[in-house]
Amino acid sequence: MSPLPSSTGSVQIQQFYDKGLAHASYAIRSGRQVAIIDPARDPQQYYDFADEHDAQILAVIETHPHADFVSSHLEIAQETGATIYVSKLVKASYPHQPFDEGQRISLGTVELHALNTPGHSPDSISILLLDELGQTRAVFTGDTLFVGDVGRPDLREADIVGGHSREALAAQLYQSTRQKLMTLPATTKVYPAHGPGSLCGKTTSPDLDSTIGKEVKTNYALQPMSEDEFVRVLLEDQPFMPKYFGHDVVVNKQGALPFEDSVRAVPRLQPDALLAAGAVVIDTRPAAQFRAGHLPGAINLMDGGKFETWLGSVVGPEEPFYLLADSQIALDTVIRKTAKIGYEGNIKGALLTPRDLPASSPEVDVEHVRHQPQDFTIVDIRNYAEARQPIFDNALVIPLPELRERAHEIPADKPVLVHCAGGYRSAAGASIVGAALPAGLPIYDLGEAISTFQPQSAHA
Repeated sequence: MSPLPSSTGSVQIQQFYDKGLAHASYAIRSGRQVAIIDPARDPQQYYDFADEHDAQILAVIETHPHADFVSSHLEIAQETGATIYVSKLVKASYPHQPFDEGQRISLGTVELHALNTPGHSPDSISILLLDELGQTRAVFTGDTLFVGDVGRPDLREADIVGGHSREALAAQLYQSTRQKLMTLPATTKVYPAHGPGSLCGKTTSPDLDSTIGKEVKTNYALQPMSEDEFVRVLLEDQPFMPKYFGHDVVVNKQGALPFEDSVRAVPRLQPDALLAAGAVVIDTRPAAQFRAGHLPGAINLMDGGKFETWLGSVVGPEEPFYLLADSQIALDTVIRKTAKIGYEGNIKGALLTPRDLPASSPEVDVEHVRHQPQDFTIVDIRNYAEARQPIFDNALVIPLPELRERAHEIPADKPVLVHCAGGYRSAAGASIVGAALPAGLPIYDLGEAISTFQPQSAHA
């Protein structure tokens, strides 16, 4: 939960922020009535908020079907009797009330008004908060407007999510910002659904809220420019799209199963269980432990700040996998993170890491790399935008989300060295390459030592 609740007269706005997914959700309370906007998969924090204020959750509003996390809107509605509000354009298959321009919700002494703001998705809405005097106090912009950025318009091109062209959505976003959001009073508080590090935007500010006036002055996407120029600027240098994004849009249109029930349904196996041959194994232990011993072919995806994103980038939404950790607490943590992106049903089994693991990975001689990099085939698994500033000459650039599909492109005529920007991704990358290339070929992970090969250390 954010430490800073905001109060405007008779209304309280509470932001809940998940750093792992850079996701912000909100509770709006007026008196003893609460509305929740864009809730995360685990609804408990919203129940706790309502209980703390002796209030009732009456409304759950989705600004759009999210791509990067699974929402608990259906679970909250089933648990509390709240009504779900979403644009009719979503064509949601769960019980809901359409919430589009001209429609409003009364909440205590305030009102919430819908504003259709397509562009990030064709069905995006923003929600205006109007006080007792009818003055616009805040706007909840979903993924339409961020602090310092706007939502990316290239997530709905696949047929499974509607087949909408990025150029057409970018043009809609130009109109939504100019005709709708930028016309709001300059003092209107802006509360977006994402913050820094989100893959739903590209240059998001570290601030988690703003005002319309500040954004009009400082947000690159809101500066004077033609529609064609806006489309061009917006579409260049967008980050990669994780494999799970389309899957989560579909799940959110249907409504997800209850969170705790889904976590409990994950099969728990004994450490000595026989795992299905050829199945993906995700080993979430620290890289040093993994290198000392692991199951053959396992992928070392360490539990960390961005575990969910990388899991959904490396593993496809139809792929079953095993999940390994070194303690029950750690195992429960990664299962719950897996559920946040709707992958808990893919877990064939969750288990503590077995003893006497047969495979190990060699330690890298950093000075050898520094002085004779030509002795290695160097694989740079950073994203393309990052790799424009190469760290080694002649490195083969294969971003981590593409590595399982493209590892066969790596020559096997000399030892392979894998690096990223800070060490997290290279642990996963080296394990993927090690499983794909011939047995006996040395595969080295440069790890955190990469920071000594560049003027300024960066984070993976």
